[in-house]
Amino acid sequence: MSKPKIVVLHMRELIYTAIFIFLILVLLILLFLMFRPHDASNTPDTETKTTFSSSTDADSVGYQPGVYTASLILNNHYADIEVTLNTDQIDSIRLVNLGDSVTTAFPLVEPSLDELSEQICQKQSLDGITCSRENKYTSELLFQAIKNSLAKAQR
Repeated sequence: MSKPKIVVLHMRELIYTAIFIFLILVLLILLFLMFRPHDASNTPDTETKTTFSSSTDADSVGYQPGVYTASLILNNHYADIEVTLNTDQIDSIRLVNLGDSVTTAFPLVEPSLDELSEQICQKQSLDGITCSRENKYTSELLFQAIKNSLAKAQR
């Protein structure tokens, strides 16, 4: 006849096994959430843009022709925003005195300024200027510097 086999399980081993299985499940869930494909609605698009506006109406304000600058402090380094104006239009906006260390530390400064200056020169106004969510704070800093230099040029 057969001999019955008795299995003795210690409570400590059961608890360790349960915790181990729980940690494996949590790890699998996290891996799934991290590496799952993202749907197209989460990509930055026009609905994820920030809009800046000026408190003054640029259409009713004329500018004195010239080149106006405003200082910008980035990580204890100075850069200048240079705005070139005609009598009735904004010609160009560019960064001057921008060092290589600042460019390396802040790689979004130049693309953000290019995006802002293109819109401002096209609209000839500070109202309704948009930037992507990725560049929101950099663009806001640059927008304020542009606004300050244009305030110097108002009649």
